[in-house]
Amino acid sequence: MPLSSLEPIVNLAKRRGFVVGSSEIYGGIASIFDYGPLGVELKNNLKQLWWKTFIHQRDDMVGIDSSIIMHPRVWEASGHLESFTDPLVECTKCHMRFREDHMPEKSDGKFWKCPEGGEHHFSEARQFNLMFKTFLGATEESANIAYLRPETAQGMFANFKYVLETTRQKVPFGIGQIGKSFRNEIGLGNWLFRLREFEIAELEFFVKPGTDEEWFDHWVGAWEHFYESVGIDKANIKRDEKSKESLAHYSKRTIDMHYRFPHGWDELGGIANRTDYDLKRHMEFSGKDLTYFDQETHEKFVPYVIEPTQGIDRLFIAVLCDAYREYPGGRKSDDAAMPEEKEPTETDVVLHLKPFLAPFKVAVLPLVKKDGLAELGKQLAEDLRKSMTTFYDESGSIGRRYRRQDEIGTPWCITLDYQTKEDNTVTIRDRDSMEQVRISTSELNHWLESRLV
Repeated sequence: MPLSSLEPIVNLAKRRGFVVGSSEIYGGIASIFDYGPLGVELKNNLKQLWWKTFIHQRDDMVGIDSSIIMHPRVWEASGHLESFTDPLVECTKCHMRFREDHMPEKSDGKFWKCPEGGEHHFSEARQFNLMFKTFLGATEESANIAYLRPETAQGMFANFKYVLETTRQKVPFGIGQIGKSFRNEIGLGNWLFRLREFEIAELEFFVKPGTDEEWFDHWVGAWEHFYESVGIDKANIKRDEKSKESLAHYSKRTIDMHYRFPHGWDELGGIANRTDYDLKRHMEFSGKDLTYFDQETHEKFVPYVIEPTQGIDRLFIAVLCDAYREYPGGRKSDDAAMPEEKEPTETDVVLHLKPFLAPFKVAVLPLVKKDGLAELGKQLAEDLRKSMTTFYDESGSIGRRYRRQDEIGTPWCITLDYQTKEDNTVTIRDRDSMEQVRISTSELNHWLESRLV
């Protein structure tokens, strides 16, 4: 059943080291977050899977890592300086600012009710540019103005010709990257959903005009397949086709991929047909020739661009929401060999993450600290760390340690007991089924790695 609130996810994320507010010891900063020890592992696993899927496993894709600060003319060409704005109103009494399109109905046809200060007066709406401005050099002169990028796309357009020449790719081909972007958002909220500093995984796929609709459909299907591969239920994903009236000025067609977030259906990622708008604009503003010459047909043209985009932070939320389960009264094991598994608990929490996404792939748990079991466990953990992320824990009852690992999504727990000292076998306990099998330590690596593919 879909979660009705983000609260249990947010609480778990903070308590167990996934996500915490940035600069929290100073009171935090609105809509900027830090990924903790477990969060960075999960996030990196998502990024690595995306890169493997769309860059390494295709012969028509290459990757780059473009700079966060680009030449200011880039943002003139892209239209961001002119049109990347939100309508902003300011309460003249409390001086809080809000997006006009997020305000409630005007109370008397003229004034809004201030969400912070009650019946206050507001200024007329004005357009507020969402880009963060900075300065290059020692002085704050207009000639030195620069901007933190609000998207990763323009780095790929600006490098189109360079990538084409150095990789000897032929249209159709694509450029992909994962990187930070920055937007001075006014309408914030829903945890990691809308941030001022966020990460995007994005492709720009260059195609011959006339083939763009076929490639558009291809990338819609590829995006949906990727969501399934990270464990998101099909029932929680749907397409939202943008009407012609709501399309961005550069778009011929756009489909947003919506996820059933706790706050409702909302955008998770999207695919846009940007036509030849971007390359033509950069040709105009840079004076450089960005046309493509097809040596087989002897045609010269400006490629169309299909742009599949994925917010990594939103994907992080979706994966956690789909993996999160609560078991009131606790889960019960049928294995009499581990009676402490049956300890009563009010509610067991389990993250049913795909094993290859889990922050720790395995936890090593000696049944007791004494009689040399702790030393054996530490040595086993050290060996396993050479091939996978491994957690070692010797504190508390075995049942409690199991539940701690369930809560952070560790797929397998390895228990060492007195029999281990006799025949070098250990018990492997599966997070999802709670089934336990006995296996020799010499077969352990193969057993685990075969299940992590």
